Amino acid sequence: MARLQLNKSSLAREQTQLKSYERFLPSLDLKRQQLMAERVRAREEVDRLEQKVQALVRQVGEKLPMLAQQGVALDGLVTLKDYKVKEVNVVGVKLPDLDRIEVVVRPYSVLAKPHWVDAAALLLHDVIEARVRVKIAEERVRIFDKAVATITQRVNLFEKVLIPRAKANIKKIRIYLSDEQMQAVVRSKISKRKHAQEALT
Repeated sequence: MARLQLNKSSLAREQTQLKSYERFLPSLDLKRQQLMAERVRAREEVDRLEQKVQALVRQVGEKLPMLAQQGVALDGLVTLKDYKVKEVNVVGVKLPDLDRIEVVVRPYSVLAKPHWVDAAALLLHDVIEARVRVKIAEERVRIFDKAVATITQRVNLFEKVLIPRAKANIKKIRIYLSDEQMQAVVRSKISKRKHAQEALT
């Protein structure tokens, strides 16, 4: 770091920096608060979606106990074919958002399978879609965690380093300039006294 220069131009520079830091800090802190609020919402969304998945899985068990039947092959009946994630901007952070999802039910013979396979296919479809949504919601939380950590570091840099350092530098320069000014006044008085004494002799 460059050595602090103890002069008026350095004082003006430090004062300008301090003003800009103090002007920028509130907006930075506001953004941090907004990000933290969005992160809370994202975590609540993960909880809500996980509860939905658990409820769907319970429904499968409650409504379709016949799934335990031997001889009815449901492997690969419902599969996730594709899904597309788009990017959305929330409080200046780029987040994934589910754009579309394609869950396919493999064609099966209605006559060869029991009647409850239709209900099983619908529930499995919903479970797969809900799990994809949970995965994306968890990624959003992870991104918000990182964004909050980054902006908190910036806020701390301003609050605990840049602003206190600028204030300390301003104080140091002012004390130095004040001392210099007093010394100049003292030298001037001593010089005048000497001239007055020389004029008398």
